Amino acid sequence: MSVDEAEARAEGRREAAPAALLVLGVFFALAAVSWSQGWSLLGLHWWIWLLVAAPSLLLAIDLTMSYRGAGLVRSRSAALVLLALLIVGNVIALTVLVAALVTTSSADLSGGELLLTGFAIWSANMIVFGLAFWEVEAGGPVARLRSSSRAKRDLQFPQDDPSQTDPSVWRPQVWDYIYVSLTNSIAFSPTDTLPLTLRAKAMMGFGSAISAVTVLLVAARAVNVLGS
Repeated sequence: MSVDEAEARAEGRREAAPAALLVLGVFFALAAVSWSQGWSLLGLHWWIWLLVAAPSLLLAIDLTMSYRGAGLVRSRSAALVLLALLIVGNVIALTVLVAALVTTSSADLSGGELLLTGFAIWSANMIVFGLAFWEVEAGGPVARLRSSSRAKRDLQFPQDDPSQTDPSVWRPQVWDYIYVSLTNSIAFSPTDTLPLTLRAKAMMGFGSAISAVTVLLVAARAVNVLGS
């Protein structure tokens, strides 16, 4: 690997370290509150949320170590596997929460537990899919840094329009992708950034589906519990 390639890898990956730490912090906060309040969905103990957060811990360590040019994840494929595990873990967490909604009475399931758990799952889902967009789109962060233009891309940002700015100069950062995931999680559809490839459309659709279940089912039940 040349010096330029090493610098591009470090710069391309370390920008996402704060976002990965946010995912880790969300689940750690949920685990801490569940422990202090004695919450246990379907009889599962508070530390189940730490297991869900385990891939984000590895990803956060790797991205943070990239500041020094090192890292645990030596390939883009390994990073994609960690992100896939985070998505699977989030789906499992949502399944547990929905099962608790169906099988647990309102007297045994507090509104605070529902709201905090639902918010943790929704926010983690939003950040993880933002990181997935960042890792997948246009060959990944390193490929985008080393490319002279955005001729091949999975998402079309407003800045990709030649009439708005020079596409050869502008490059999306990790927070641009998290913003795309945020709007997709709220609107349940693309907003100002359009998916151009089948994989981008599939990722947006899957992320919207998880968000819709979390917001529509969990929020509705939580409001009902709080009002009872």
